[in-house]
Amino acid sequence: MSTTQVETAKVDPAAWRSVWAVLVGALAVIFDTTIVAVALHTLATELHTSVATIQWVSTGYLLALGVTIPITGWAQRILGAKRLWIIALSIFLLGSVLSSLAWDAPSLIAFRVVQGIGGGVMLPLMSTIVMQAAGGRGIGQIMSVVSLPAVLGPILGPVIGGVILSHLHWSWLFWVNVPFCVVGLVLAAIMLPKDGPVHRAPFDLVGFVLMAPALVALLDGLSNTSRDGGFGRADVIWPLVIGVVLLSGFIAWALRRRARALVDLLLLRHWPLSSSSILLFLSGITLYGAMLVLPLYFQQLRGMTPLTAGLLLIPQGAGTFISRSFAGKLSDRIGARWLAVAGFAIVALGTLPFAFAGLHTNEILLMAALLVRGFGMGIVTVPLMALAFRGLERAEVPDASIISRIATQVGGAFGTAVLAVILEGALGAATTSGGAVAAFQGAFWWSFGFAGVGVGLSFLLPGRVRD
Repeated sequence: MSTTQVETAKVDPAAWRSVWAVLVGALAVIFDTTIVAVALHTLATELHTSVATIQWVSTGYLLALGVTIPITGWAQRILGAKRLWIIALSIFLLGSVLSSLAWDAPSLIAFRVVQGIGGGVMLPLMSTIVMQAAGGRGIGQIMSVVSLPAVLGPILGPVIGGVILSHLHWSWLFWVNVPFCVVGLVLAAIMLPKDGPVHRAPFDLVGFVLMAPALVALLDGLSNTSRDGGFGRADVIWPLVIGVVLLSGFIAWALRRRARALVDLLLLRHWPLSSSSILLFLSGITLYGAMLVLPLYFQQLRGMTPLTAGLLLIPQGAGTFISRSFAGKLSDRIGARWLAVAGFAIVALGTLPFAFAGLHTNEILLMAALLVRGFGMGIVTVPLMALAFRGLERAEVPDASIISRIATQVGGAFGTAVLAVILEGALGAATTSGGAVAAFQGAFWWSFGFAGVGVGLSFLLPGRVRD
């Protein structure tokens, strides 16, 4: 069979069973992050604490992800993918139930850390399971489905959170996860293939001690930039410095240990993986950075409720939904380069109207722009996620999943931090409504610029890669 025939061949039905089995459980993890993000003010009020304290409900979850993502490859080797998925989803379910029953802020923060431990394993493991099940066939088609929660979560999560906060008790922010987790566990038990023989693998303790704290420090430092002082704060500078030093140490250690490292960084010699990781970092900036500014534009500048703002963002999710299917199929046929170029250009086009938007800009025009923006994000994300795994051996997939997940996670945190600092600084200097409008326009120009950088960098991606 020719390479083209292999790439466009019908996906094995067994691979689709694995996709649907992990997708249901993953929906809970990905949506939970953005649902809670809109509820921090309500949680602070209901639990009688400050916003600064309740912020750890999100930060603790994020840091737990940073600790557990790097160990996923090792854990899979000693437990098997199916067993590890069921264990991780069970931990996330336990954390969700406990969070629903939390009685004060410290208990809720602790239970969110439990959720993060399970979720941190599930995010890279999901990609590993489906890519290994695909066996190199129809990677783009499969990623068009697997990536759906990741691209829709930041868009639909605030809507779901707004509905819950408007009509139900805050505990339903976490109870809503339970049906997904239970159904996901049943599907995983029935539909995921049985694990083959597992073997004892030495745990790279030195690598873990370097990499996990590095990710935690970087994510913690970036999350603190949203407070007064931005990147000039001590609790931003020191975590970032420590994170960079530890990460540099891990890189040196991993290159020396090669395949015995916690994460095999020598895989980055594979240009499809390294180039896609760079662009996934940038897409994280483009998507999550703008998802901070867009709701604030509708709420702070135009006085809308969180629910109304969330509903206005639905066209962006609709655009992503429309483009993801054919983006996956085209990715299998023509590769990622030209799709990424076009996708980032469309994202820039969809962002541009917001760079000129004011207090009374027509909402229909802005919703149309969001539809275009979402369409572009679908075209960008699916081919990049597929490209990361093209040409890899089955044993290399777990480490590639970790690398691509970290790139996306840190890119999202970086994008959110940069735009938060830019926006807060401009708003702090604004004394009139015109100044506030200019502040938001400036933030959107930065988002437009990130998308423009994505267009340029996309030309560095390889053409069609043999699976």
